[in-house]
Amino acid sequence: MTAKSRTAKYYASNPEARAKKKKYDTAYHSSTERKKYRSELNAARKKRKIYGRGGGDMSHTKTGKLVRESVSANRARNGAGGKPKRK
Repeated sequence: MTAKSRTAKYYASNPEARAKKKKYDTAYHSSTERKKYRSELNAARKKRKIYGRGGGDMSHTKTGKLVRESVSANRARNGAGGKPKRK
């Protein structure tokens, strides 16, 4: 089992803050804009016949183009260091 991040430890020990974050996240991810964003990525995965088969993520480049990218590279981009990587 991996160690908890500083943020995870904070939310584990502060239930009020965790509830507030959960409420915010629920509203954010159910917004029309985020639904459209997810559907665009899913449509691209279906078009490339990788939807439902594992494989990589579809991600946006700086120019707005959709490209296939490894899951680890795509999801780590703005992670702990917050250091953007070029693509």
